[in-house]
Amino acid sequence: MTYFALKHIHVTFALLSGLLFLLRGIWMLSGSQQLQRRWVKIVPHIVDTLLLASAIGLAVWSSQYPGQQSWLTAKVLALVGYIVLGTIALKRGRTQQVRAAAFAGALACFAYIVLVAVTRSPLP
Repeated sequence: MTYFALKHIHVTFALLSGLLFLLRGIWMLSGSQQLQRRWVKIVPHIVDTLLLASAIGLAVWSSQYPGQQSWLTAKVLALVGYIVLGTIALKRGRTQQVRAAAFAGALACFAYIVLVAVTRSPLP
């Protein structure tokens, strides 16, 4: 596998991950029972695991690591924010208002991660 093939896989899983999060967030906001479907509880975890594995593969292949490259450090820090806010939005938020605010924040983190990836700058 070439670097560009791995990068394409990573971008594909990033897109799938973002779309699945957006869909689950919309379902959460609308109170849909779709969130209780078995595939909704399994597929996002598989996609996110493959996204992380491809990210690690890209870092190793290119010898670019967080802490060494400021843009990768920014992506990892934003990823932590995305995960925390996403968890609040989809599971841990006590009220619909808290969940909606966390959902908006998680989407903003996701957008920032994509912009940093495209520009390779922590301040896109």
